[in-house]
Amino acid sequence: MKYKGYLIDLDGTIYLGKEPIPAGRRFVEQLQEREIPFRFLTNNTTKSPETVAARLADEFDIHVTADTVYTATLATIDFMKDANKGKKVYIIGEPGLRDPILDAGFEWDETAPDYVVAGLDNEVTYEKFVTATLAIQKGAMFIGTNPDKNIPTERGLLPGAGSIIAFLETSTQQKATYIGKPEAVIMDKAVALLGLNKSEVVMVGDNYLTDIRAGIDNGIDSLLVLSGFTQKSDVPTLPDPPTYIVDSLDEWDFDA
Repeated sequence: MKYKGYLIDLDGTIYLGKEPIPAGRRFVEQLQEREIPFRFLTNNTTKSPETVAARLADEFDIHVTADTVYTATLATIDFMKDANKGKKVYIIGEPGLRDPILDAGFEWDETAPDYVVAGLDNEVTYEKFVTATLAIQKGAMFIGTNPDKNIPTERGLLPGAGSIIAFLETSTQQKATYIGKPEAVIMDKAVALLGLNKSEVVMVGDNYLTDIRAGIDNGIDSLLVLSGFTQKSDVPTLPDPPTYIVDSLDEWDFDA
């Protein structure tokens, strides 16, 4: 099927940690040449869309505008605005998560926040977990930016935001409300940003548990590329097959 729009994962699909995936760059260039709209859809909350676009240009020679990047941070902000439960928030996360939330009008509160937002934090401490745990126990809405248990890098699979959120789920005995892939919150908004219907869009990614489930669980076709998290040996045991599977994005036929 010839798709009118593409939702594309980044890490493991377009690049792998600090290593380029040349087929990923060629894939994006094909979309640009054909003037097919796309959004990079990332669960990474450590970087702003502007920073992501700059990194793509500087490190991977991929030239896009910041508005082509929709992060779990932006989806979290949209979700909290829709929830309308207040303006006070405590955040475990890095500046790419904290700053946009505060810039959107939310106020920092460590004692009695309306929301606790947990994402990847390379400087997470036990005391941060304590503050978040107590706030959730007092009734704060518990939001997890994304369920990624690991991050694929050139070093291997590192702990992801899902690992941090799991700590809090254990300490509070509460489940987080998840925002990022594969949840409907981020997928519905991303499709709307393309101005298309779900049937006209394909989700492209390397991680079956997030990228591909995001498609399967939300009625969007999916393209699994075996360049990152999910390995070829995993394919026979996948519970629900992706719409398409390729070893490399160079194999994809835009006109089929």
